[in-house]
Amino acid sequence: MEPTAKPQSLATGIDPKWKNLPKILIGVGAVLGLVGVCAPSLRQQFAHSYLLAFDFFLSLCLGGLFLTLLHHLFDANWSVATRRLCEHLAWLLPVMGLLFIPIAFLAPLKVNHDGHSAPVLYQWMHHSRLEDHALNAKQPLFTLPGFYIISILLFLTWTFLAYKLRKNSLDQDRTGAAVHTFNMRLHSGYGIFVFAFSLTLAIILWVGALEHQWYSTMYGVYYFAECVWSTCATLWVLVAVLTRTGHLKAVVTKNTMHSLGLLWFAFTVFYAYIHFSQYFLQWNANIPEETFWYVKREQGTWWQVCMLILFGHFLLPFLTLLRIDAKSNPTVMIPLAIWAWLMHFCDASFNIMPVIHPEGFVVHWLDLACLAFFGGVLSTVFIRYLNSHSAYPLKDPRLGESLGVHGPHPIYETH
Repeated sequence: MEPTAKPQSLATGIDPKWKNLPKILIGVGAVLGLVGVCAPSLRQQFAHSYLLAFDFFLSLCLGGLFLTLLHHLFDANWSVATRRLCEHLAWLLPVMGLLFIPIAFLAPLKVNHDGHSAPVLYQWMHHSRLEDHALNAKQPLFTLPGFYIISILLFLTWTFLAYKLRKNSLDQDRTGAAVHTFNMRLHSGYGIFVFAFSLTLAIILWVGALEHQWYSTMYGVYYFAECVWSTCATLWVLVAVLTRTGHLKAVVTKNTMHSLGLLWFAFTVFYAYIHFSQYFLQWNANIPEETFWYVKREQGTWWQVCMLILFGHFLLPFLTLLRIDAKSNPTVMIPLAIWAWLMHFCDASFNIMPVIHPEGFVVHWLDLACLAFFGGVLSTVFIRYLNSHSAYPLKDPRLGESLGVHGPHPIYETH
C-alpha cells in the first residue's frame, strides 16, 4: 500500500457495530453520573469515582506527551511511525482540562454523610492551617487559591507543550522543512524538565492531597512510571489496530512492534522498582506521617489488592514480555494490554478509594459510569484528530530510516 497525503477515515476499517460505541459510552456515563451528582448520599462516591476516571485517563495523555518528548530527545527512528498517535494523545490534555471542571467545583464542597458533614473530596480544604501542622508545612500549595491557580497553570503548560510539538509536526507534513524537526527538539529539551516538575505537582495536588498529611518524595516518579507503562500498552493496541485498518500499514514493521514491547517491558520493571522503593523506604523509616498511608492499604481486602499489584502488575507482565517473540505477537500482547488496563484501574483505586472505603476494595457502579464517560469523550476527540490528519508523520527525516532505507525512497515522492 502506497501512503497518501489525504487522511483515511477510521470508519473505513472498523466494524459498523463499534462506530456508535463512543456515543453510547458518553450517554450512559453522563446519565449515571448525573444521578451521582444529584443524590446527596452518592455525591462523595461520585466525586471519588470521577477523580479515579480522571486519574486513569490523564495518565494516558501525559504518557503520550512523554513519549513524544522522548522521541525527539533521542532522535529515534523506530518511533517515527507511532509519534503522531502520541501527539494526538498529548493533544487530549486540553480536553482533560475541561473535564477537570467538575473536580474543581466539587473540591471545596461538603456533604451530609452518616448524620454528619464530611468533605466531598479534600479534607485539607476544611482544616485550619493553624491547627494542622501538615497543612501549615505545605503552604502556599495547599490553599484554595493555590489549588485553582496551580491547576490552571498545569493545564496551560501541558497545552502549550503539546501544541508546539503537534503544530511543528503537522507543519512539516506540508512543507517538509527540517526547521520543524529542530523546533521540536528545542521544545523537547526544556519540555522534559517542565514535564517532570508539572506531573509531580499535579499528582500530589490532585491525588496525594486526598490524605494531605502523607509525605512521599517518590510519588511523582511512581505516577510517571504508571503513566508510561499504561500508555505503552494502549499504544501497542492502537498501532496494531491502525495497521490492520491500513492507516499505518505502510510504515509499521515488526521492529516497530518489538521496540514498543521492549519499552513496555522496561517500564514494567521500572514501575516495580519505584513502587517497592517507596514502600521499602517509608516502612523502614517508620515515620507516622508516611506509614499510615500503607497501613490503611493493608486493611480488609486492600491487602489482596496489594498482592494483585505485586503479581498482576509486575510479575505476570514481566514474565510474559520476557519472551522475545511475545513482544510482536497480537495474540499475546492484546490480552496483556487489556490486563494492563485492569491493573491500572486497580492501581488508581489503590491510591484513591481507601479514603472512602477503608474496609476494602469496591468496584462501584459510579466508577464504571465515570470511566465510560471519559472513555467515550476522549475516544470521540481522538478519532476526530485521526480522521483530520495523516496517522503518521509524512515527511519526517527519519521515516525512510525507520523502514530500513537509508537514502531517497519512493515514500517521499508521493507527497
